[in-house]
Amino acid sequence: MAEDTAQSTNLIYELEDKPGPGPSLLAAFQHILASIVGIVTPTLIIGGVLGLGAEIPYLIAMAMFVSGVATFIQCKTVGPVGSGLLSLQGTSFAFLGTMLAAGFAVKGQGGGPEEILAMLFGLCLFGCLVEIILSQFIGKLGKVITPTVTGIVITVIGLSLVKVGFTDFAGGAYVQQNVPDAFGKPVNLVLGSIVVLSILAFTFYGGPMLRISAIMIGLVIGFAVALVMGEVNFASLGSTPAFAVPVPFKYGIDFDVWLFIPVAFIFVVTAIETSGDLTANSVISGQPVEGPVYLKRIKGGILADGVNSGIAAIFNTFPNTTFSQNNGVIQMTGVASRHIGLYVAGLLVFMGFFPIIGSIFQVVPKPVLGGATLVLFGTIAVAGIRILATQAIDKKKVYIMAVSFGLSLGVTLVPDATQHLPTFLKQVVATPITLAGLSAIILSLVLPDAEMDTSSTQGEMAAAE
Repeated sequence: MAEDTAQSTNLIYELEDKPGPGPSLLAAFQHILASIVGIVTPTLIIGGVLGLGAEIPYLIAMAMFVSGVATFIQCKTVGPVGSGLLSLQGTSFAFLGTMLAAGFAVKGQGGGPEEILAMLFGLCLFGCLVEIILSQFIGKLGKVITPTVTGIVITVIGLSLVKVGFTDFAGGAYVQQNVPDAFGKPVNLVLGSIVVLSILAFTFYGGPMLRISAIMIGLVIGFAVALVMGEVNFASLGSTPAFAVPVPFKYGIDFDVWLFIPVAFIFVVTAIETSGDLTANSVISGQPVEGPVYLKRIKGGILADGVNSGIAAIFNTFPNTTFSQNNGVIQMTGVASRHIGLYVAGLLVFMGFFPIIGSIFQVVPKPVLGGATLVLFGTIAVAGIRILATQAIDKKKVYIMAVSFGLSLGVTLVPDATQHLPTFLKQVVATPITLAGLSAIILSLVLPDAEMDTSSTQGEMAAAE
């Protein structure tokens, strides 16, 4: 089976091949180019929205450092930890909503950047245990976290983050709160639109590598235009230290059980996502997608996700997960050798020692970043919709989706609706991602199964017309 799959993928270097330094470095750079925006953007968004200011370059540096360490573990394997595939690890977008909600909760109680980060990293350190434990029962997890549940949660993640992306598109949260007259200026909308149009142009009309790098190229073009228009401020570069040493628990750790619940739930969801990413990676790499070897890889890969997220919390960055975009790089380059991952890991760790790289991302104007994140968050929602589209939509699934979307988007659009609930309950249901996931799981378990009646559905549609 593996041989047949390998032949169908036309691989130049298969999983256990060891290319020379030249081809390895070239392939590694392509993987980094495809993933670097995804690695740093969650940290950039969390830091910007929560007002973490001077801490952001260091946090971005740690994001790259930990991504390198995590990629090494995932590709090389350490005992039972790791998939042994060419699978890159990076900061997960899935946690953005819960991280921002927890950060705002601490900020609302008067906490500063250190208190916010202590809480976020404490939640993530305990949360990683959820995925570590689930990795041992991954075969049974699919009975509860079904494709319908996963699709709903991923869709809500994307939709709930669109507001963050569009706020940056119009000028950023800081400008909105402190310089309201500058928020939504035409120059901001023009810069954001240029980035969106650039991404679309290179995605649909560029060659394979241009398509993979479309978001990075869009950011570069937007930054260049902003530079010409005088919209770039380099003041922060001068105050950034040239070199940084990873310091475990630099900000300490804190914990709140009610803020932990939505974080724990997202770790469950990412375990399912990782299973899908590694399955796709196995197919592209010409490896089996059933049997003991496959199950061992999935189990080890999800275990690595949890362990690496724990390492991320210790070294002051946010949870890590497998990056699906690198599966596209494997498919386009024909290089599936897991030894390439060691080069990727080394380069990312090296980059992590230089906060100046994080500062460069920080000087990117908010509208430019907003143009890219608007597309990224939109594609997260679309990924959820695609998962839902693979399911036969019977009456049960219609109502699961209707109620879950209605509740989750309702608390997003009308946050004051939960203001009189007890604090512990409010902290759970006021988070759209958690509310969507819990409602989808509960309804999946309690509603009776229903066969899809195509003729009845068609008749209802005709009557409605």
